[in-house]
Amino acid sequence: MISVPKQFTPILAVDDDEGLLLSVKASLLSAGMPEPAIASDSRQVMDLIRENSFQLVLLDLVMPHLDGIALLEKIKKEFPHIECIIITAVDDVATAVRAMNFGAYDYLVKPLQLEKLLIGIKNALEKFELRQNLNLFKRSQTFDTLKHAEAFKEIVARDEAMALVFHQAETYGYNDYNLMITGETGVGKEVLANAVHRLSIRSAGPFVAISMPSLSRTIFEDEVFGHEKGAYTGANFSKKGFFEEADNGTLFLDEIAEMAPEMQTKLLRVVQEKELYRLGSTKARSIDVRIISATNRDIQEEVKNGNFRMDLLYRLNVCHIHIPPLRQRKKDILPLALHFLKSHAQKTGKKINSLSPEASQSLLKYSFPGNVRELENIIASSLLVETGDTLSLSSIRSLTISSHSDESGDEALASMAALEKKHINRMLEYTGQNRTQAAAILGISLRTLQRKIKEYEDSGHQ
Repeated sequence: MISVPKQFTPILAVDDDEGLLLSVKASLLSAGMPEPAIASDSRQVMDLIRENSFQLVLLDLVMPHLDGIALLEKIKKEFPHIECIIITAVDDVATAVRAMNFGAYDYLVKPLQLEKLLIGIKNALEKFELRQNLNLFKRSQTFDTLKHAEAFKEIVARDEAMALVFHQAETYGYNDYNLMITGETGVGKEVLANAVHRLSIRSAGPFVAISMPSLSRTIFEDEVFGHEKGAYTGANFSKKGFFEEADNGTLFLDEIAEMAPEMQTKLLRVVQEKELYRLGSTKARSIDVRIISATNRDIQEEVKNGNFRMDLLYRLNVCHIHIPPLRQRKKDILPLALHFLKSHAQKTGKKINSLSPEASQSLLKYSFPGNVRELENIIASSLLVETGDTLSLSSIRSLTISSHSDESGDEALASMAALEKKHINRMLEYTGQNRTQAAAILGISLRTLQRKIKEYEDSGHQ
């Protein structure tokens, strides 16, 4: 059976069960959605797609001739822009992960729940449109073409690389998908997440930020999901968790890759079902939050190494923004330095409002392993020792690695791992091995610094 409406339709449903196809068709029409094209023979699907401008294909997993995974692979190879939703009779994580690996947008389990089907279709079509819009401006973007520049007033940026980031943030701000922001430590992931929240339909709601490394396994459920009175000894009153605190708003999960596997499993269920149970309660509570997560790690590598659940990644990484490191945004360095100089000069009461030419050149040549956060800490610390009315090279030199390496003169060619290790060692020397103070100057958490030191020790590089 093949049926293609005369008018344009963005949806194609494929299943060897003709009764299910007709049911899906009726459900979509009754919900006011476009009439889908339908096909019961998987061998005819590729020709149908070549002849029509479909944006979304619903694929049954088990079919004669070509099963759903094989057909998914063919579709994504020839038409990577088309979104696909797998429909399966078995709720199997391994199968779902396999489908996601081949590029499926989502998977739904039979018997199909109408509400979940409609939401899945709506979100997949919106993502298709979103991707098309993003492709239009990826080539060249400027700050002048931003529609809501005021949303980024807290972010100092002049480099074109950040213009693209802002445009992506605008685009993602208008939808309600979960978003993942990646980038090195200190690039400003939480600041950007806040901007996305201000642009979103949830801007009137709360923005709640959680640092995942700060939550131990023992307090994770209590802090994130909350508890009822009497849930455990000392629980003298009921408490909302972070999810409920962020209801109707945005929940920002920082350093998401730091989560232990059992915590990931518990988070996945809440993200999927949009409901949670407080500790000590059997009552499910519906939650309505948008999740923006962030990580400074290669999240795909974490999945490959078995440290992060792929099915959770697909739920969190529906949309993605990568913030380039400061060393790749040279035009931002001096505007940021002057911004921090003005801010911290006011705090300390010092009348310093400019950088010496030598100090400016030194900052422009520096690699900034700690990015924007490190730059702010360098300026703040340098101000404390500056005695003149201009921030001089001598004041900042002790806090940065010279761009002219005493050993080889090739710092710019060194690997980032080597630069980072050298920089950490210099900060530890500068602070007399005070790890807390070194972490503050570097702009990273003490836990992150300790983890990096341990990594160097384990690899024999410290």
